[in-house]
Amino acid sequence: MAGHGIRIVRAVQDDRGTVTAEFAAGLPAVLLVLVLAISSLQAGALHLRVADAASVAARTNARGDPSAADGLVNRLVGTHRLSTAREGDLVCATVSAPIRLGGLDAGGLEASARSCSLGDGR
Repeated sequence: MAGHGIRIVRAVQDDRGTVTAEFAAGLPAVLLVLVLAISSLQAGALHLRVADAASVAARTNARGDPSAADGLVNRLVGTHRLSTAREGDLVCATVSAPIRLGGLDAGGLEASARSCSLGDGR
């Protein structure tokens, strides 16, 4: 009977450290998923800000103040590209901003939105 106790102790001692090794191997994957999830939320929030900025830019341009529109868009989204066009009675603004994932450029991905307002600012 005494021999069986020694085998159990050796088996337990052989497994020491495996949980730590498995945790260390799995941790980078968990961190990668977390970074991707946070980056997706940031990209979604940027798209909402770009949509708001396009709306503000269209109304401000319709009121006849294009320089103020660019300043407002800059405050809302930072780095951006703004273009405006008249389409009949409407003044339309398109705002695009680069998506950055984890502080890095996302390889040319952009959030873009377009909004129109009546020419007299209504």
